[in-house]
Amino acid sequence: SRLRRIGMMLNSSRSQSHLALVDVKGFDPSDVSVIVRDGRVTVSAEHKEEHNTALGKTCNYRKLMKEFSLPPGVDEDEVTYSV
Repeated sequence: SRLRRIGMMLNSSRSQSHLALVDVKGFDPSDVSVIVRDGRVTVSAEHKEEHNTALGKTCNYRKLMKEFSLPPGVDEDEVTYSV
C-alpha cells in the first residue's frame, strides 16, 4: 500500500526531519528528472507516445513539473532522491 511505501522511505532515510513526495505515477523512471540548484528542487517528467492506427496517427503527451524550496539549513549536496 501507499502508506507502507511511505513508511519504508522514512525508515530508510538518514534524516527523517525532511521528506517530500511527488507523485510521478504513469511515468517511467527514465522520464523523470530531478535538479537541485540555488536552494530549489525541481522535479519534472515528460512522456510522449505515438500510435499508428488505420485512421491515422494518435499522440499522447504528458508533462509534470513540481518545484519547491529547500528548508533553511539544508545543504544542496545532502539532498537525495529515488524514483
